[in-house]
Amino acid sequence: MGIELRGRRREREALDRLLRDVRAGQSRVLVLRGEPGTGKTALLDYAAEQAPAGRVVRAAGVEPETELAYSALQQLCAPLLEHLDRLPEPQRDALSTAFGLSAGRPPEALIVGLAVLGLLAEAASDRPLVCVVDDAQWLDRMSEVILTFVARRLDSESVALIFGARGFDDRLLGGLPSMTVEGLPEADARALLDSVLPGLVDDRVRDRIVAETRGNPLALLELPRDLTPAELAFGFGTPSADPVANRVEEGFQRRIAGLPEESRTLLLAAAVEPVGDVPLLWHAAERLGIAPEAAAPAEAAGLIEIGARVRFRHPLVRSAARHSAGAPELREVHRALAEVTDAEQDPDRRAWHRAHAAAGPDEEVAAELERSADRALSRGGRAAAAAFLERAAELTLDPRARSVRLLAAARARFSAGAIGDVPDLLAAAEIGPLDAMQRAEVERLRARVAFAANSGRSAVRPLLDAAQRLAGLDSAAARETYLSAIGAALNAGRLGGDDLDLAVSSAASVAPGDDAAGRLLAGLITWKNSGHAAAVPLFTAALEVAPDADPDLLWLSGLLVHEVWDDVRFLTLTERAITFARENGVLSVLPAALAFRATALIYAGRFADASALVDEAAAIVSPSPHPASAVILAAHRGRVSPALEMIDELVASSDGVGWLLSVADYCRAVLFNGAGDYAAALKAAREAASYEDLAVYQWALGEMVEAAARSGDRDAAADARSRLVARTSVVSTPWARGTQALADALAGVPSDAESHFAEAVTLLGSTRLGLQTARARLLFGEWLRRENRRGEARDQLRAAHDAFTTMGAEGYAERAGRELMATGETVRKRVSGVREELTSQEAQIARLAAAGRTNPEIGAVLFLSPRTVEWHLRKIFTKLGVTSRRELPGDMSTRPV
Repeated sequence: MGIELRGRRREREALDRLLRDVRAGQSRVLVLRGEPGTGKTALLDYAAEQAPAGRVVRAAGVEPETELAYSALQQLCAPLLEHLDRLPEPQRDALSTAFGLSAGRPPEALIVGLAVLGLLAEAASDRPLVCVVDDAQWLDRMSEVILTFVARRLDSESVALIFGARGFDDRLLGGLPSMTVEGLPEADARALLDSVLPGLVDDRVRDRIVAETRGNPLALLELPRDLTPAELAFGFGTPSADPVANRVEEGFQRRIAGLPEESRTLLLAAAVEPVGDVPLLWHAAERLGIAPEAAAPAEAAGLIEIGARVRFRHPLVRSAARHSAGAPELREVHRALAEVTDAEQDPDRRAWHRAHAAAGPDEEVAAELERSADRALSRGGRAAAAAFLERAAELTLDPRARSVRLLAAARARFSAGAIGDVPDLLAAAEIGPLDAMQRAEVERLRARVAFAANSGRSAVRPLLDAAQRLAGLDSAAARETYLSAIGAALNAGRLGGDDLDLAVSSAASVAPGDDAAGRLLAGLITWKNSGHAAAVPLFTAALEVAPDADPDLLWLSGLLVHEVWDDVRFLTLTERAITFARENGVLSVLPAALAFRATALIYAGRFADASALVDEAAAIVSPSPHPASAVILAAHRGRVSPALEMIDELVASSDGVGWLLSVADYCRAVLFNGAGDYAAALKAAREAASYEDLAVYQWALGEMVEAAARSGDRDAAADARSRLVARTSVVSTPWARGTQALADALAGVPSDAESHFAEAVTLLGSTRLGLQTARARLLFGEWLRRENRRGEARDQLRAAHDAFTTMGAEGYAERAGRELMATGETVRKRVSGVREELTSQEAQIARLAAAGRTNPEIGAVLFLSPRTVEWHLRKIFTKLGVTSRRELPGDMSTRPV
């Protein structure tokens, strides 16, 4: 029997289109957003009924379950677990651990997300799959994270993922396609109202009711039910400013109040029991002394249906039942549900019920909640663990045990990314008798919150306080915290005052260490106190043990490779970090790894690949905690107006991070050098080079030499060249020597220019930095043309122009093109070849396939389902004119993702 939906033509057409696309082999995602009662659930029911011949799986968020990790996700995936064995072993193990089906190491969210993506794809391998998730506003945190991840990566699996979400909070399921479900049009609203009115009502009253409800279908159906004709004659009584949903819930509360006591208690038990388990409800009712007949009045009132599962008329009924009950009634119902919940099969839900049944401190229940927290952590549910620990602390009488549990809760909240909740938990933990190590951990967590909220100046002092507390307790932790303090001071840059001096002098007192943090700390202390030349050997030693998994150390390591001019390590370190983060699903590391890898690819001249990584990072967390990469890419692409807009946004959002201001100045210099506006480039480069910010300082000096030389400011060019010598002379890498040779050609003795240009092209050409090589060729070609050696100039300029055009450096390509035309050569607009027809994602897939990776392996690297990889490969084969991966061009496998 078809679902009749009044006034929903637009919504039905959207859902019909979505389902047609899924039937045709595509995947589609849609979030239906609206106020309570607007008909989102009815539209989800329509989509499920209209789904193409295939499978429909459903789940719904439930308010009492919001703190239980993966509860909604497991509900959605349970019917599909027959396909679990088809997943690669790491994904299968991660999902089994997350769902509590087996024991294992705590899974990272990205691996669980990839496993769910694969599970949906496998389930849809022979027929389309429609996934319906209602009441998404009550999804537990891990379910929301995983489903958002999956939704962003669905592509060509024949899977539909449709959500219903109350309200308009874009942070929920952020970035997914959405449609607002509003009230019914006036004519349809009047017709629906007429269907439930008990008698004739004046037109003006009817219009007023429609206006007051704003066409909300649930309000139109429910609010008139309990009103007499006399009351209806005056609309809904005195006009109210309360939201319609509140008035509907109040109506449900009035109807609940009219039920017999046993029916009210049964309704409350059903509202508190989150999964709709009918046998469990009857067992609880028996404990409460309630007979099954008590359900009849609630069912007759249209509030609930008890069949194979418990189903409320609307989620507002569940809310109304809970709000109608007093605290003693709620505790009694939770007690009964705890008693009938299996302690072996469902220990965490039992513990949660027991916690809510407790009227005061109860160490036995608190200990049970602590065990639930341990289980949640073992499944990767940090937010759930924090909730268990917070409730355990509330039930703990002993001050020391209470503080320890609050500290553990703060740690779990921080790990879950809920940094706003941490300060209050730490303040509460400090009230109790913590030992010195625990108090140091409080300080360290507080400082890490400050750093996470603002990685600039405001984090320096709290980090130093924490490091000083840790120094006598845990030297390794102290070194890491001092390093974070120095990192915050480096981030603050020009805005940091004497913070760097203070951080370095304080850090010098800590015991040295040979671990990565210890080596980095020693190098940075030496860099500040004794200068760049003295620090280079220590930086090199630190980079030899640079870790893949620590985002703070990764950030510093990514900058230090520039200080030692090591292009090989620049590319390999960032590749290793991104591989680690992807293969292990480390969500805390991946955005940083993607951003730093993108920067490396920019200098390698692989703009399309860099852009794909910037987009991937933005899809994981927005706004990006590492925004510089996207702006550096825009500057090198050379589209002046969009790039300047992004640079201005970077400055506006720098929020105490002076390092980003230097990046902004450097990007202006790059952009204006590409556009040929050398005076503007010199001004920006001179500003950037006024501060010795890690990495940016020497980038800026290179731009300053070029801008000054081309604008005729020989003194400025010579100054920048001499300052650059201090950085390059202590390092013998081709990158350093080639950069200095280029500066010498531009600003040194004119008679030696040609040999220096040739040396720069040769040395930089031996690196992996395609962008720098092309820029050296451009400058050499420009010099040759001015020497009237047009034939030789064409060779250099043509190579530069081709390289810039291929990588997408439009500003520099146009500059090279103008120079080429000045030599008498005609510059034709390049016609894209077959290779260029590949999207950046297709190019990544092609390279991995050419390197011998299987579809599941490619999917694991790029967070795609194997079926999506297969679909893309078919398109790639067609574009490249090949029929198998063995025929893919061999050079594709030489460039790692």
